[in-house]
Amino acid sequence: MMDATVNPLDDPNSDAAIAYAKERRDNIRTFVRTNPDYYIRNFNKIGASARFTPTFNLMAGLFGPIWFGARGLWSWALPFLILEALALVQIARGLFGDLGADAMARIASIEGTLDLRRQQLAAAIEAGSDRVDAFRRAVESLEQNIGGIREEAAALAAQGPQIVLIGVCILLLAKAAQATVANWALEARFSDWVSDRSVRSGMPVSQIVFSAVFMALIVLAAMLHYSLPGRFTLLSAFPTDPDIRLTSIDWVENFFNWAVLNGDALFDGITFVIRLVLDALEIVFVSTPWIVIAALIILLTWLTAGVRMAIYSGAFLSYMGLLGFWEKAMTTLALLGTAACLSILIGIPLGMFAARRPRFYAAIQPMMDFMQTMPAFVFMIPVIAFFGTGKPAAVVTTMIFGGTPVVRLTVLGLRGVPESVREAAISFGANKWYLLTRVDLPLASPSIRAGINQTIMLSLAMVVVASLIGAKGLGEDVLEALQYANVGQGILAGFAILFCAMILDRIVQGQRK
Repeated sequence: MMDATVNPLDDPNSDAAIAYAKERRDNIRTFVRTNPDYYIRNFNKIGASARFTPTFNLMAGLFGPIWFGARGLWSWALPFLILEALALVQIARGLFGDLGADAMARIASIEGTLDLRRQQLAAAIEAGSDRVDAFRRAVESLEQNIGGIREEAAALAAQGPQIVLIGVCILLLAKAAQATVANWALEARFSDWVSDRSVRSGMPVSQIVFSAVFMALIVLAAMLHYSLPGRFTLLSAFPTDPDIRLTSIDWVENFFNWAVLNGDALFDGITFVIRLVLDALEIVFVSTPWIVIAALIILLTWLTAGVRMAIYSGAFLSYMGLLGFWEKAMTTLALLGTAACLSILIGIPLGMFAARRPRFYAAIQPMMDFMQTMPAFVFMIPVIAFFGTGKPAAVVTTMIFGGTPVVRLTVLGLRGVPESVREAAISFGANKWYLLTRVDLPLASPSIRAGINQTIMLSLAMVVVASLIGAKGLGEDVLEALQYANVGQGILAGFAILFCAMILDRIVQGQRK
């Protein structure tokens, strides 16, 4: 009687093992569709070991990337395509390419200069000028250069067989590697197909044609471009018309002119709100006695991050004060606080609204990607057009760059709340407000706090950039150091910005033990 603790699949003669082997063979036949017996034998060999098992697939070796692409293994097809294209380009360069073309172009350029110097020499000899020797030395030097470049061109042309040999070696190695890993890669895809039947199987004719045409075009273009440089302008430069760019520039400028003329009320309102918050924070940070602000920051750090960080915070504040950065540091904190507060006040409600509305979040996600990936110097251009230069424009620029993490992480935190917990709260009679305030937000608070932290850090990273459009503070010192190569001032101001970031990071993320 078989031991109940033994897996029936471990016994190849058991009914379960026989049924499993039969089902596996049927699945392999369905998956590969061509030459199933070959693949059954190799897949069983590969599946018997957890390590890489080399096998040989002749068709994969012959057709290379086309085979991998037709099988849907594009993560393997593209690297092998690059290798084969490199090999074929080397072969084509060695057989048909003009290896000395660059050297001959240099000779043609020098010959033009040589003709001019010969004419000058002849004129100097005829006139009996005292510069005859100088012109003669120049002519001799140019002739020697031409002779050396001709020898270089001949040496390059003689390297043709060697380049062909290198290309053939690379091609053979690539073919051998493809033939060796093909079955192993296909078996891994078969395992994915078994668990997810949406994974494409077989070798559809459309995929074979697409893969073959795609690979042939890539390789042909590379071979023509590198073997016959400059012969085909279509491969060297993208076909375009300068009028397209000029027309696009006019369209963009006309749009921004229209927006500036018709959006005065909107931009003035935004500027008023920013000024309101900014002026209040500047009164708190800049006008308040330094000892009060320092004591409050140290106390807040102690309450949130503990005694050790409070001591560090006091040391950082002392550094700023002793080096004369206090007022500029407080101005920076006021500017940063305005941008961060407005970003958080907008971002958290927006994230809460988008967390349960996938379509809305899918609509705003491209805009947030644009805000994070567009270089700061680019979106500063429309900001200056709408708000001018100064602190409000700097706040808007900082909000654009640093405002998206709090939205993303709020959505992530709220979507990460377990449905079982929410269902339990609903079953006990929780309404939507209770569910939001007592279940969703507390459980999502670590992610939301991380979003707030990232928003503050990214806002602080814009300090130097914001100083370009009139924002004062520590960024102005760094900018002046860059302009006048004042290394000491730049490093000291940079450390002050770093210490501001560390204090804010500990206050937001730190937890007193």
